[in-house]
Amino acid sequence: MSRRVPFRRLAFVATLVCALLTPRAADAQRVHVLAVSGLSGEPAYKLLFESNLATLVDSARARWHVSDSSLFVLTEDPTTTRLHATGRSTKEEIAKSFVALSRRVSPGDIVLVFLVGHGSGEGAESRVSLPGPDATAADFAGWLAGFSRETVVLVNAASGSGDFVGVLAGPRRVIVTATRTAFERNESRFATPFVRGLTSGEADADKDGKVSVLEAFAYAKKEVARVYDTDNKMLTEHASLSDSALARSVGFGAQRGESAPLNPRAAALVAERSELEAKVATLRGKKD
Repeated sequence: MSRRVPFRRLAFVATLVCALLTPRAADAQRVHVLAVSGLSGEPAYKLLFESNLATLVDSARARWHVSDSSLFVLTEDPTTTRLHATGRSTKEEIAKSFVALSRRVSPGDIVLVFLVGHGSGEGAESRVSLPGPDATAADFAGWLAGFSRETVVLVNAASGSGDFVGVLAGPRRVIVTATRTAFERNESRFATPFVRGLTSGEADADKDGKVSVLEAFAYAKKEVARVYDTDNKMLTEHASLSDSALARSVGFGAQRGESAPLNPRAAALVAERSELEAKVATLRGKKD
């Protein structure tokens, strides 16, 4: 009997959501983006990192309709990039961006944090290399603590990023890392196919017009393996994801005019529905 509760609750929440939806409310459940490229070390890496950010930012503006006030872009050197960066990718600027985001979000919104660069360290001290002091997984845990009512998708596409999953995983969070452990520190190939999958139709396996985080993740893993196989090299990176059920329900690519919650209460119900759908998927996976 206890296993039926999530199904009943999901039906109840879905009914309330439908009652509160209206075709005019296309902006209630919004997407907010923080994109960060860390220290490159070499011009080739700088070009690659910022190319990934450019693709993500262009899609955020054009396809996801993210407003400029909800789009934070931090690069190693904002004066030498074609991106309209909002600041330099220092630990201090990242902290300020999270504070600014916390003032923009509403319950049920989606917060996408994308990190690309080089990584090192283990556990809570696992870090992304930045100009000045590095930002650790523990730092991000503190910054994300204020987003308990939003759905957070944090993608750490840096090398040696695997320990971010264990430190940051939690309710309403999808944590994606380019590697499975902190010891996979070779150059990572994950960022480019993940961004391509998330921002184009290539990863849209169910052809619903949106790309879920899970679809982009699966696409990127397949592409990374293909690249290593083409180069006749042993696969030295294994991407990781914290919550496949929730990742399946979080999608990017909605068009204007799509129905969305009219008020904060409906937005909160949408968030609860996503969480309940994730629980239902988990329960289904446990059935014989």
